[in-house]
Amino acid sequence: MNDTTHQSGDGPSHRTVEIGLAAFMALLGAITVAGSLQVGIGWGAEGPRSGFFPFYIGIAIILSSAVNMVHAFATKAAPRFAEWSQLRQVMAVVIPTTVYVFVLPYTGIYLASVVMIGVFMLWLGKYKLPLTAAVSLGVPLALYFMFEKWFLVPLPKGPIEDFLGL
Repeated sequence: MNDTTHQSGDGPSHRTVEIGLAAFMALLGAITVAGSLQVGIGWGAEGPRSGFFPFYIGIAIILSSAVNMVHAFATKAAPRFAEWSQLRQVMAVVIPTTVYVFVLPYTGIYLASVVMIGVFMLWLGKYKLPLTAAVSLGVPLALYFMFEKWFLVPLPKGPIEDFLGL
């Protein structure tokens, strides 16, 4: 995103984003600690139990988040983090990528990649259909040969690949 795409407008402040991110990270740390307590954080006859190291990592995440939260509240000046139009551009990539990750186990990597590459090239890149079709079909095809045939590393397949016997 270059400087010509910036539009004047409002957006969240650095302080708001830092507080929100610190709270989110503290929540992830608390989930890690809770999960570690369920599986055990002590020391067994065979050595540390499975929750031993994640427990302390979770504690470190919570403490780091607390430090970031205190720092964010102590900061008086809060310049803008980004404009809403800039955040919309970021979300235009994040949301389709998230959908890609969630549909991949059901469709397989090849079909999901064809659709994602094609959507990004047409929608965000504004490429013409022939080039989009060539690239969106060519990249997964090249990955298939590279991983499945040459390196013998199977990638996640869906019903289309099973039907074609890939």
